[in-house]
Amino acid sequence: MHEAPVGFHCPDCLAEAKRTVRQIKVRTAKVTNTLIAICVAVFVYGTLNPELDLNFGVAGYPVFELGEYYRLVTAMFLHAGIIHIAFNMLVLHQLGTPLELKLGSAKFSVIYFASGLGGSIASVLLNDPFTLSVGASGAIFGLMGAYFVVARSLRLDASQIRVMIGINLVIGFVIPGIDWHAHLGGLVVGAAVTALIHRVFPSWG
Repeated sequence: MHEAPVGFHCPDCLAEAKRTVRQIKVRTAKVTNTLIAICVAVFVYGTLNPELDLNFGVAGYPVFELGEYYRLVTAMFLHAGIIHIAFNMLVLHQLGTPLELKLGSAKFSVIYFASGLGGSIASVLLNDPFTLSVGASGAIFGLMGAYFVVARSLRLDASQIRVMIGINLVIGFVIPGIDWHAHLGGLVVGAAVTALIHRVFPSWG
């Protein structure tokens, strides 16, 4: 027997208890956390290299005339200022974490990148060909659309996400310099892809 703060413990009993106790696995949103880390790292690097946005942001002319289609993806990891990245990363954490844990990393990744591409494509099609756009906003709006679809399918209260979508869409229309085309494109694609995934895989988990 071993003396303990309260009474005595039997070594054999403790060993048996350790063998029979179930291990609790803590799930983490690995893709969400990785995306946030990449965006923050790119932002820090971009503050020291201002030409990063010019070389990797999305715009119609370099995409269609120069064939730089990689910009449709790279623009998703660039941000124009601390407020821009802070807001996007906050929303990515708030929406991405529960969505990834509910849908799984694979489905979440498909929705996120499809939404980001949808936002980039809408931006280059609807903006002036020389208007440069950066940010994860298209993908973030796609997560809003995905969250709404999931909530409605589970018969949960979707009023908060509706208000969130409405407010952010209005902000995009009212404040100059915000690419609302990317927001709208990401939102539509995110909701559509999520609904399609649910049709193919009826179980969200």
